[in-house]
Amino acid sequence: MTHTMSDLVAQFGQIDIYLFDQLLRGRIAPSMRILEAGCGTGRNLVYFLQSGYDVSGADADPAAIATVRALAARLAPALPPDRFHTEPLERLSFPPACADVVICSAVLHFARDEAQFSAMLEGCWRVLSPGGLFFCRLASSIGMEDRVDPIAGRRCRLPDGSERFLVDEAMLMTLTRDLDAELVDPLKTTVVQNQRCMTTWVIRAGVSAKKKTFV
Repeated sequence: MTHTMSDLVAQFGQIDIYLFDQLLRGRIAPSMRILEAGCGTGRNLVYFLQSGYDVSGADADPAAIATVRALAARLAPALPPDRFHTEPLERLSFPPACADVVICSAVLHFARDEAQFSAMLEGCWRVLSPGGLFFCRLASSIGMEDRVDPIAGRRCRLPDGSERFLVDEAMLMTLTRDLDAELVDPLKTTVVQNQRCMTTWVIRAGVSAKKKTFV
C-alpha cells in the first residue's frame, strides 16, 4: 500500500523524528501511559491519541492546552479533558509515577538558570514510573562550544540569535548517573549549519521503588 504525505501526517502528526524512532524500535507500546511535559498544541501526541494510548499532558500556555484538549476530543473522545493541565513543568500536579513514558521535547532549554532547570527536570522525573522511559530533546553546546556566547551560567546566546539554557555531554551523563538511570541510546546531537544544536537524551529509570532525585 502506498502512503501519501497527507496520510502520514494524518496518522503521526508533526511528531518529532527522534520520538518516531523510539516508536519504530518498539520502546513505546500501546499499553504504556504517556505524559508529555510541555506538550504545546499536541504535535507529538496525534499518533498516541488515535491509537488508544493513555495520554496526559501539561503546558504553561492556556491557549496551547485548549488546543490540545480539542485535538484529544476529536481523536480520543473517551479521554477526559482533565488529562491536560495548564501548569509549568516544575509544578506538575500529576500523581507520582503516573506515566510509563515522559516526553519533554524542546522545553528544558527555556530554563532561566540551573535552579529552574533542576526543578523542571525533577518535575518530569517525579511523574515517571520505575523502569519508565524519559525522552528529552533540548539545546546543547555539544559540537558548537566555540560558537556560543555565555550570558550567565549555562544561559547562552546561540549564533541564530536565540538565548537558551545549554547542557553538554558531561552534564547529561552526570544527571543520568544521579537519577539512577541508564542511557537507552547514546547521546545524539544535531548541529544545524553552525547556528544551533539539539541533543536527544533518552534514559530509563531504575526499577527500584524509590527513585533518587538530585540537587
